Amino acid sequence: MKNLIRRAGVNKLTPGWKPPAKRARAAVNQVIRFGVVGDSHVGYGNSLAVLKSILPSVVSNGNKRFVIFGGDNAHAGANHGNFAAQRYSDFKQAADSILGPRSIPYKASIGNWETTTRPLFRQYLGRVTGEMNFPGTRGRVRYVWLDNASGSFSQESLRLLKGLDHQHDYIIDFHWPLRVQGITVPSSHVLSQAETDKFFNAIPASVRSHVLAIFTHHAHKFYQKTSNIYIGFPKTKFYVCGCSGAYKCTASGRGYYDATLTFSNNRYSVRARAVNR
Repeated sequence: MKNLIRRAGVNKLTPGWKPPAKRARAAVNQVIRFGVVGDSHVGYGNSLAVLKSILPSVVSNGNKRFVIFGGDNAHAGANHGNFAAQRYSDFKQAADSILGPRSIPYKASIGNWETTTRPLFRQYLGRVTGEMNFPGTRGRVRYVWLDNASGSFSQESLRLLKGLDHQHDYIIDFHWPLRVQGITVPSSHVLSQAETDKFFNAIPASVRSHVLAIFTHHAHKFYQKTSNIYIGFPKTKFYVCGCSGAYKCTASGRGYYDATLTFSNNRYSVRARAVNR
């Protein structure tokens, strides 16, 4: 006698029986992993040691293609005088020694502790604003870093935003967080509403659906809002990154984002998971 496989009272020998349709899965064509590190404050206390302990974890989890450093990389205000250059050098040497052997590129935004030492920032870490191809995307996704280190966006940053086009998707990074509805960051560490409006209004209407994610820092804590961060930006994800140093960092705020850029069904999307250390 044949063995019958019964499902809800119907067996395979029942006339007209068909196997249940399988749920279609989205075709994932590419996953690019990257790390986001904020507020290293190298030069303050044992921040250099903290960064050196965190950064290997950032790049050991998955095949990272890129690392974002979100400002206050060096605790290098003008009042630190001759120490400022050494602090930039220490930060760069730490990043190069850990990321270089793995051939992982990185880019640093400028923070409020670096705004008064801009010549040194440019010497060690490059331009304070810019745009580049996001590694691994063949130019379809662009990475944009801006300068709002003083608590307001520079004119060059706004010009850059106004020049974005709808032929690309974008990941944007800058130091001070935007003032979005529901944000839990202390008011003293968030941009004014006027500056927030200035940022969003500078982005052309045709580009707004192409802004995948915005990463910010400065508040030494983790926060994220993944939809409706501003009128006209329903799908843009907004993140505040924790701290990777020793300056005003708490245990719940110290760490980094383990992030992915996924290409699926002809669209890119970003997800980021906070990793506490």
